[in-house]
Amino acid sequence: MKILVCISHVPDTTSKINFTDNNTNFDTNGVQFVINPYDEFVLTRAMWFKEKQGATVTVVNVGSASTESTLRKALAIGADNAIRINAEPKDGMSVAKEIAAVAKEGAYDLILAGKESSDYNGQMVPGMIAALLGYNFVNGCVQMDVDGTHVTATREIDGGSESLQTSLPLVVGGQKGIVEESDLRIPNMRGIMMARKKPLNVIESTNSDNATNSVSFEKPAPKGAVKLVDAENIDELINLLHNEAKVI
Repeated sequence: MKILVCISHVPDTTSKINFTDNNTNFDTNGVQFVINPYDEFVLTRAMWFKEKQGATVTVVNVGSASTESTLRKALAIGADNAIRINAEPKDGMSVAKEIAAVAKEGAYDLILAGKESSDYNGQMVPGMIAALLGYNFVNGCVQMDVDGTHVTATREIDGGSESLQTSLPLVVGGQKGIVEESDLRIPNMRGIMMARKKPLNVIESTNSDNATNSVSFEKPAPKGAVKLVDAENIDELINLLHNEAKVI
């Protein structure tokens, strides 16, 4: 089984976010980048398929040379090889087209991606890849097993979960549950040394069209000051909830 794992290069959630050039560009100074947490869950699941079923695992990212450190970490975790598509990711569709082209050429059986990236939270790329390739698709996946070409999966839905049966080729948008946080792997020294020798192939973009363009960025408004109301002053509390918070 050939597995392609989509890897997003995202800011660590503890990083302080700023913008430059009159709020038109993201300021990367002082920002630590990591593997998108959702992608790390599916990468760990791919390692299970590699170890238990002999699958080969390739990781892919759309980005500049600055993303290669993240791809190297994925190689250190255990991926066999990596592909960097040399393009600046502008929107979900452009990323999906780039990855779909790689997936089609490589004839991968299973494409794993986090259900969304933690920077934009769009939840669009895995579904777009499936549509472009004509592959089956399971989103919000929290459990999956593969037997030959037959796949049993469970995904989260509102108020519960849904069990599915499908087949390869397949695109999966995964999340926590497909593995647990305790299963995530930290690269050891041997893995880091081996990652230096594994192939990281850089290919040029096949898609020059961008459907969207970012005009400016804006931080969320700061939270307002807390108002304390005396426990005996119920009328004032009701007034604030009704006229200011507008929740009653």
